[in-house]
Amino acid sequence: MDDSFSILLTNDDGIESTGFRALYEAFDEFADVTAVAPADDQSAVGRKMSNDVDVTEHELGYAIEGTPADCTVVGLEVLCPDVDMVVAGCNKGANLGAYVLGRSGTVSAAVEAAFFDVPAIAVSLYVPPGGDEPWTEKADAVADYRHATDAATFLARNAPEAGVFEEAEYLNVNAPMAGGDDEARAPIEITAPSKMYAMTAHHEEDGRIRLHDRIWERMGTGDLPDPQGTDRRAIVEGRVSVSPLTAPHTTHRHEALDSLAESYLS
Repeated sequence: MDDSFSILLTNDDGIESTGFRALYEAFDEFADVTAVAPADDQSAVGRKMSNDVDVTEHELGYAIEGTPADCTVVGLEVLCPDVDMVVAGCNKGANLGAYVLGRSGTVSAAVEAAFFDVPAIAVSLYVPPGGDEPWTEKADAVADYRHATDAATFLARNAPEAGVFEEAEYLNVNAPMAGGDDEARAPIEITAPSKMYAMTAHHEEDGRIRLHDRIWERMGTGDLPDPQGTDRRAIVEGRVSVSPLTAPHTTHRHEALDSLAESYLS
């Protein structure tokens, strides 16, 4: 593969984020990369779409006053319509489990690409909780993203020719945070999104209702019922999770609903 291979690179943390820079530098070594990314943080906006967006030229490409899904559409329709692949990330924070697929801006950018029939990879970094330092202050160096960039560039180089995107429309990649330079490359495991769900809600003393995702606490303690083969189990055990997915939503036709429809006018 040479630099004729072209990539639209986007994310949801914003074009100035460390994870975005890490992926840009890694892909720029072998591909023609055009950044089309949000000007600021657009985390957890899902596939929210704007009617119009402002575009500003950036040293890496273009900064968009909009969402990750906006970036994919604007990029593929106007700014770099002939790219070979869309890569979204690297998100600071994992995107694990079936329940996050519709929430994540990172994943949503990849999903949007699937409707253009352009292969896509969503890339996220698992930042382990715990310790004296808040997770939001971790992963502030490009080197922390090494497992993510290694896996993402490997997949981008090899997955199309291997026929991966004849079956999957996009890959959801989650990688562990890298340690020192001498740390061995984290292995890749092909996974399915976990079905575990642990959202809670309760009243605060001030009358507000607080929503809380207990998954992260359970990941920190290792208290996870997720079986082998799921994305969350793989990442907690130090492997790169790669889930091959299709754009929503899969139709499952069945006799019970067919019979109900037939009875509607009877």
